Amino acid sequence: MTPGTMILLHEPNATAAAWGDLPEMLRSYGLDVVAPDVPDATGPRYIARASLTITATDPAPPLALAAHGAAGPLLPGIALAQRAAHRPIAAYVFIDADLPRLGRHPDPENDLPMPPDWPEAPCGYLRTPTDRDTAPDHDQAIREARLRGWQVTEPEAPTTLPQSLSKLLTTL
Repeated sequence: MTPGTMILLHEPNATAAAWGDLPEMLRSYGLDVVAPDVPDATGPRYIARASLTITATDPAPPLALAAHGAAGPLLPGIALAQRAAHRPIAAYVFIDADLPRLGRHPDPENDLPMPPDWPEAPCGYLRTPTDRDTAPDHDQAIREARLRGWQVTEPEAPTTLPQSLSKLLTTL
């Protein structure tokens, strides 16, 4: 799958600088990449700010939404906003990320939107060598991704993140 635009979503309460040179490296692979900067926001506020920033860039559809860490559970809400703007979603990629959960949040202010047909596009999970060493809690996310039938990639060093991400996209 080759997306029209790849959207890289950093963790809440971080900035797009967390991606380092990944956006530029992916552009060198021929991908159109948008890495919105959504500082100081979590939950529904992050979804709203990310969606407004994505809209302002006027990305070419279809979109591949990629999330890191705690941005993973926010992907269905961001996808809902993009689909409402008539931008179809081609794929979801979780990079060392938490997974979305069905159900209501006990605090309505932090309840995340979940489209009834999510995921309507293929999903993949990319676990980096660094994450394997530092975040054993993502072992459960890997198991769940596999149980959901998602493509899971766990490259070994020296494979770079742009190489792994580009390869995963082609398999979705």
